[in-house]
Amino acid sequence: MIHVLAIITTKPGMRDAVLKEFRANVPNVHAEKGCVEYGPATDADGFSAGAKLGTDTFVVIEKWESMEALKAHAAAPHMAAYAAKTRDMIASRTIHVLSPA
Repeated sequence: MIHVLAIITTKPGMRDAVLKEFRANVPNVHAEKGCVEYGPATDADGFSAGAKLGTDTFVVIEKWESMEALKAHAAAPHMAAYAAKTRDMIASRTIHVLSPA
């Protein structure tokens, strides 16, 4: 099992627009061989402990059956299309690829 945390920070005020494009692509990703989990998350309301992501950032929480499945995901045409649609709206992206400890 491979875990991925992708931290996406959009340009100011662009998070909702990027999330709209992201959510439109989710069914394509869920249909990929080896996808176990793939979805966005933002700060939870009502909990004050810990650091906040802020209004321009979201995290993509992913689980893949194997590194090969993750590599195929990264090369998928629908991911290239999503990247092209959102490229000008994203300020930074940090991707953490993790193995269970």
